[in-house]
Amino acid sequence: MIHSMTGYGRAQKQADGRTVTVELKSVNNRFLDCSVRCPRLYSYLEEIIRAEITAAGITRGKIDVFVSVEYTEGGDAEVRLNKGLVGAYLNAFDQLSGEFGLHNDAVNVTSVARLPDVLSVERREEDRDELSEAVSAVAKEAIAEFCAMRAREGERLAADVLEKAEFISESAQFISERMPAIVAEYRERLTERIKEIVGDRQIDESRILTEAAVFADRVATDEETVRLASHITQLREIFAAGGAIGRKLDFLVQEINREINTIGSKANDLTVTKRIVEMKSELEKIREQIQNIE
Repeated sequence: MIHSMTGYGRAQKQADGRTVTVELKSVNNRFLDCSVRCPRLYSYLEEIIRAEITAAGITRGKIDVFVSVEYTEGGDAEVRLNKGLVGAYLNAFDQLSGEFGLHNDAVNVTSVARLPDVLSVERREEDRDELSEAVSAVAKEAIAEFCAMRAREGERLAADVLEKAEFISESAQFISERMPAIVAEYRERLTERIKEIVGDRQIDESRILTEAAVFADRVATDEETVRLASHITQLREIFAAGGAIGRKLDFLVQEINREINTIGSKANDLTVTKRIVEMKSELEKIREQIQNIE
């Protein structure tokens, strides 16, 4: 399967009074560059995310991962009652009432709760294993969506590249078939030019044949077109094999470009030159497309 390096995935799950969200997005990069952003309190989750990305077989791309853990109202907090302090307050109220003959009308839940340090709000201690398991499950879902999008885009890229490669292959065949006509046309032009020069005198056919043979050797592109056809076949095989093929394609495109340039430098024909320009245009589009293939 072919994967694009551009993708997006997001998953969210609510459980145990908290909402865990994992979001991924990626762009092109020569190597795998993964950046995980999560609350500082949960920095230990970064390794879990990296492990899941590695397990998914992702090898290239600049990936930004965002992890958030949000609790429902009060879900991450615990209210504690300082019983000892409450007892001390009540004893002090009784003492105040007894010694000074005051009516004790301050003892009720609301008034006692308002006293300093009677109630305290503390953050509930997080179970790391439990949270790690929850984040790992959400990360798997987000990565699955992320990889599915990369696969869909990769399939589209593969189809486009292979279509353009087919045009290059057909053009190479056209040039190969065109070469005998180019030599024949050159021979005709040479014969006509010599006739203009020598007039009614007899033409040295052997000299014309020699010149035509030299020209044919100079413009011969058999080796280049054969190698070009081989490169295109190899390109198809690489796509058929799938996997992380971006670097292989990058090298192969360089080789294809070299053969096209050589053919273009040898061509002494306007029709071939036009086809070479079209081939180079399509190859440049291929080069741009494979930059996005993992």
